[in-house]
Order: sequence, then structure tokens, then C-alpha cells
Amino acid sequence: MSEAATPEADTEARDLLEAVVRIPSVSRNEAEAAQRLVEFFEAHGREAWLDEVGNVRAPADDGVLLTSHIDTVPGDIPVRVEEDDEGDVLWGRGSVDAKGPLCAMAVAAVRTGASFVGVVGEEVDSKGARFLVEDRESEPGAVINGEPSGWEGITLGYRGLLAGTYVATSESGHSSRPENNAIQDAIDWWSSVDDEFATDEWHPVFERVTCKPVDFKGGTSSDGLSVEATMNVQLRVPPEYSTDEIREIADGFLENGTVNWDDKVEPVMQSPRTSAARAFRAAIRQQGGEPTLLRKTGTSDMNVYAKTWDCPMVTYGPGDSDLDHAPNEHLPLDEYDRAVAVLETATERLLED
Repeated sequence: MSEAATPEADTEARDLLEAVVRIPSVSRNEAEAAQRLVEFFEAHGREAWLDEVGNVRAPADDGVLLTSHIDTVPGDIPVRVEEDDEGDVLWGRGSVDAKGPLCAMAVAAVRTGASFVGVVGEEVDSKGARFLVEDRESEPGAVINGEPSGWEGITLGYRGLLAGTYVATSESGHSSRPENNAIQDAIDWWSSVDDEFATDEWHPVFERVTCKPVDFKGGTSSDGLSVEATMNVQLRVPPEYSTDEIREIADGFLENGTVNWDDKVEPVMQSPRTSAARAFRAAIRQQGGEPTLLRKTGTSDMNVYAKTWDCPMVTYGPGDSDLDHAPNEHLPLDEYDRAVAVLETATERLLED
């Protein structure tokens, strides 16, 4: 982190963050935390409501849409504020991913008059973001998506995702027989896919297709007449490819069995020269920081927005993304204050353009 003057404590922003972190909001159970955000907007004279999927909608100046997700992964981390070498630190599930970015954006939205949406379901299926792009009649002027990047970081790219379930069946027989059974077919197919996308260790992870089996079940069927194999797989897709291209390559190695590709999210890579990226670089420097441009190896709701909306986008928010989903998730509140200030300055600049 750059040497920057310690900002004054933003009491209003900190109070909102602690209140929202104290409300559990594991995916599909976001309603109470969402209602707390509605109350925050209403207390500032802004119209806000929960839409039919549970998103917090607070429309205003659509030159900028500030949006982050309300849901968290499971995990009970006692919520408390402790002082350490970094100053006051807030501990709790969601403090980093992504209630820090979420609350910073809510505060920036009421102070600048920008539009705001807190979305549900990002950690599971991006239900809220997918509904938002279908429900809106027009795209915003710019999108600032909330995920932890560190207060000096600006995320411009995310890999995409292709996920599916491989299923194969073979006749049962004695294990001494040389023919492949369904389990071997599954292993052979996945090994071929993995080998196709293998790279050396020096190749940047963001530019790789990474292949991960996430679940496997196999064995003799209940009637004893066949061998069955089921494998859930995920491939992370860099911007060099589309998910359809990766699917075609993977399907080309099938000899037995089928794959039901049931989830795909296209990769996204924004230019560092967009108005949004420029606004954040200037705002970070104004707070005494040194901007860093980031590319993330996972996916986020920005992938969903970029597929539909052709407008400048960045992802930004306080917090160390290495603490996402971690048992020691915590957020230094000085960093949070800086991020709120950066969001205000960048949003105001974008609204003026």
C-alpha cells in the first residue's frame, strides 16, 4: 500500500458497514440485510425497495450504476472491531466479500445521487445480476461493480466459467476384462481435456484455461448390470476464448458418455482507457494512493453485466481478496474510509462527463 495520510473516520459509513455485517446474509437468505439497506436509503430521502428476486433497487442518476452483492458464503465469524497495527479492524463474515464494497457504494450513492442496486445470489448463480440486466429497459452510463480489490486496485478483467456434468454408462463385467468401463471413460475424457489446456508454470493464470473436477461418483449400478460414472466439472475461460469455443474443444474428446453444459459465463476484459478506469485512477491518486490495474482469475457479476451492456465498467472495493471466504475475514476500517472517498470522487467525475 502506498504511503497515504490516514483519513478521518467516516462514522456514517462505518456504522452502516458494521450493522450490515452483523446481519447474516448467506445466499438465498439476504432479505434482512437487504431491508437494512432500504432503510439507509429511505433515511436519506431516497426511494428504495426490494424487487421480485430480492435485489435492493435505489434508482437515481443512471449516469453511474453502483452495484455489489448482499449475499455471503456460510461461516460464523464473531463480529467485532479490534485495534491493531492497521488501526480499527472489523471482523466478520462478508466484511471483505462483499459487504465492504456494498456499503461503501451505498454511502457513495446517497452522497452523489448515483443509482444503486444491491444484488442477491452472486455467490451461487448470480440470480440478482441476471434479473437486473433483463429487467432494466436501458443500460446505465457506466457500471461500478463492487468486489474487494484493495483501495488502490481497479479490477478490469475476469475469466469466464464453463461448467457441466459428464455422465457415462458401461456394461458391468469382471474387473479383469481389458475394456474400459464408465469410470475409465470419465477419467480418460477429463485427462484429455486437461492435457489440451496444459501450460508451463510461467504462463499467467489469468491467460490459462484451468480445468477442475468438483465432484465424482462412480461404481456399479443398484441392479448390478452396469457401471456408471458422473463427474461435475468446471473450466475457467480467459478472454482469448469464448465459452462456446472451450465447449467445442472439450466435446471433441468425448468417446463415450455425454456432457450437460449447464452454466456458462463469458470472460470480460475492459480497457484501461475507459472513462471509468480513468476516473478511478485519478480518484485513487487524489487520496494519496498509487493505482494498480488488476485481472482476476475467477468470475463476478461484472461478467454478467458486460455480456449485455456496452458501457464502461470497473470492479472496485476495499479489502484483501485473499480473505474472500476465509475463516479470518476482516477489513481495516481506514482502508474502507479511503475506498468510500475514492468511490465518491470517481462517481462524481463520471456523472459530470
